[in-house]
Amino acid sequence: MKQAVVIHNPNSGKRKNVIEILKKSKEIFLKYGYDCQIVNTKYKGHAEEILSNIKSVDLIISVGGDGTFNEIVTGNLHRSNRIPISHIPVGTANDLRDLFGLGSDILKNIELILSGENKEIDLCLINNQPFVYVAGFGKFMNISYDTPRKQKSKFGYLAYLGAGFIDFFRPIERYDIDYEIDGKVYNGKYTLGIISNANRIAGVKNFYKDVKLDDDYFEVLLCKTHKKDKFLKSLVDIGLNDVTKAKGFDFFRTNNIKIHFNNKLKNPWTIDGEKFSNNCDYYEVKIKKMQFRLSSDAVKKNCMR
Repeated sequence: MKQAVVIHNPNSGKRKNVIEILKKSKEIFLKYGYDCQIVNTKYKGHAEEILSNIKSVDLIISVGGDGTFNEIVTGNLHRSNRIPISHIPVGTANDLRDLFGLGSDILKNIELILSGENKEIDLCLINNQPFVYVAGFGKFMNISYDTPRKQKSKFGYLAYLGAGFIDFFRPIERYDIDYEIDGKVYNGKYTLGIISNANRIAGVKNFYKDVKLDDDYFEVLLCKTHKKDKFLKSLVDIGLNDVTKAKGFDFFRTNNIKIHFNNKLKNPWTIDGEKFSNNCDYYEVKIKKMQFRLSSDAVKKNCMR
């Protein structure tokens, strides 16, 4: 019989009955020929430890927020024998849900994963730290990690919207950066930057129209606007039009970028919604492949084949 391990963060999101639901899932695992062990995380960084030290199994499924999954990906990256991994989002924004072709029903999601297939997809590394779907700096990028967990548990995605509304009225910092993409050097002053490999970011569906998980590219979006009225218009333009052609933004699709900040960042980068503590003035983003278990629908919609 195949072996699967479910790593669950009981502190993620608003749902309180996830542990009981997961206990019921063992029958589904048996149906697909898996013996399943469920492990609950106890502290920040625990998921990474579990993955780094676990014996070889056939499948790892993360149940938690984006930060939990990032820990599992990081732990897997450090293994000599990597394990196919998947993720059931039960956090606040759950941006990865669409990417993995899943819904809100946990038991149905487990069945979709077990009946899916393993697929090598693009994993982005920033200064050799992996992120699954998004990294960013500048305006609004600190909201995901600065919003108190109690507010996220109580209000869910509304907690982010409230924090974003308040942050909008704070001064907008501009960062003078030199950056290199595909050997070509650029310079500019930007208020925020988003590097991603996803079609849903910050709760916005179809942020990009044609993202593929295994095309060896990620998307880079840099905002030049710094006056509040124009900044707001730029954000509205993103929602109404093709984000790759939105006014006030520079867009690139690449598999490598090197960024040097000529002035100090006010807040650290966010990677998959968590604070990136690598406080420096130089960042390099590149791609590495890792095997994920995706639903058949996700493979059909979000992969090259």
